[in-house]
Amino acid sequence: MSVCSLLVAVLLVRFPAGLLARQPHVVFILADDFGWFDIGYHRSEIRTPHLDQLSAGGVRLENYYVQPLCTPSRNQLMTGRYQVRPASRHPTLVHFFIFQPLFLYAALQAVHAPLQVPERYVAPYSFIKDPERRLYAGMVSAMDEAVGNITLALQQEGLWDNTILVFSTDNGGQTLCGGSNWPLRGRKWSLWEGGIRGVGFVASPLLKQQGTVSHELIHISDWLPTLVGLAGGSTNGTKPLDGFNVWNTISKGFASPRLELLHNIDPQYIDIAPCPGMKRRLTLAQVGSGDSRANSGFNVSIHAAIRSSNWKLLTGYPGCDVWFPRPGDNSSSPSDVPSLKQVMLFDIEKDPEERNEVSAQYPTVVDYLLKRLYSYQKSAVPINFPADDPRCDPGPTGAWGPWA
Repeated sequence: MSVCSLLVAVLLVRFPAGLLARQPHVVFILADDFGWFDIGYHRSEIRTPHLDQLSAGGVRLENYYVQPLCTPSRNQLMTGRYQVRPASRHPTLVHFFIFQPLFLYAALQAVHAPLQVPERYVAPYSFIKDPERRLYAGMVSAMDEAVGNITLALQQEGLWDNTILVFSTDNGGQTLCGGSNWPLRGRKWSLWEGGIRGVGFVASPLLKQQGTVSHELIHISDWLPTLVGLAGGSTNGTKPLDGFNVWNTISKGFASPRLELLHNIDPQYIDIAPCPGMKRRLTLAQVGSGDSRANSGFNVSIHAAIRSSNWKLLTGYPGCDVWFPRPGDNSSSPSDVPSLKQVMLFDIEKDPEERNEVSAQYPTVVDYLLKRLYSYQKSAVPINFPADDPRCDPGPTGAWGPWA
C-alpha cells in the first residue's frame, strides 16, 4: 500500500460507516510560495501535467486572493477572519470536521526555499539558464507529482467520486528564489497583485459546472465557511466571519457573495528584501510623511490595500513594485517603474497588471475606500511580534516539533 493510500485509510477508520456516505470527502492542498506564472495553464515553461489535468476538469479560480505571506494566509484559512481582527477562540476549520468522512489538509513545504530537489526532477529543465529558476522548476514538478499521487490514492481507494479537492498557493511567488508572477506586478510580501493573486482551483466530480474558469472574487478566508457548509457543519456561535460560503459560486457559476476584500493594514510593515533598482530597503517613511486624507481619518502612509468590486486602493509603500520580466526575457528593467504615490487606485478588472494609476480621476472612489480602511482599522488589534523563543530551535537534529 502506498503512503498516500495508508494515510487515507488511517483517516477513514475513525468514522462510522453510516457517516461516510452523507458528506463529501475534502482534500485541501496548500502550496508554499507558488507563483502565478508557475503553473502550466498560465503558459509557464514549467510542466505541471497533474495540476493542469485536475484543474481542466474542475474550476480554475482566476480572481482568487491570498495574503502576501505564509502565516497570515494560513491564519485566515483556519479562522475565516481577516488578520487584523481580534484573536478568537471560535472553532477553526479542523474542529468542524469531527463528523467528516475524510478531511485531508496537505500543507506542502514545496516550493518554498531552500531550493532542493532530486536531480531527476531538474533534468528536464536543462533549457532554463537561471540556476535558481531551474531548481525551482524541478521542485514544482515534484510537487505536481505529489498531487498526482494523492489523487491516484483517492481513486484507487474508491473515494474520488465523492471528493472535493481544493488546491491553493499561500502567497505569490518569491522572485528571489526562482518564482515568477509574470505578468503581475510585485512578488511575495507585497500588496501588488503578484503578491496576493493566487493560483487556485477546485476539482471534483461533485461540481455542477466542470471544466470552467471562474472570475468571481474569492479569498482564502472563504474556505472555512465553504467547507464547513459542505461538511454539514454550521458557523453559528462563532465570532463574525469575514469569509463567505462560495460553493454555489464555484460549483454552479453564481455571482460571488463577496464584494469587498481587505488585503491588509500593517503600520509596522518593512520590506525585508532589496528591490531591484533600489540601493536600500524601503520603509514607509520613504514614501511620504503620512497624513489623513480628506475626512477619512486613515493615515495614508500606512501599508494597506483594499478591494471593492473592480477597484483596488493601496496606501503607503505596498512592497517591491517591479514588474519582473517573464523568465528568460530580459527586455524589462526596474527603470520602467514609475514613482509611487501615497494613495494609488487601480481598476483591477481592466488593469490586472496595475500599470494605470487612476486616483486623480476617481476621487469619490478613493474617499470611500479610505473610509472603509479606517473602519477596519478602528476595530483592528495592535500588531504583536513576540520575542524569539529559543525552545523552537530544532537544534542538531534539524527537525521541528511542538514547543509552545
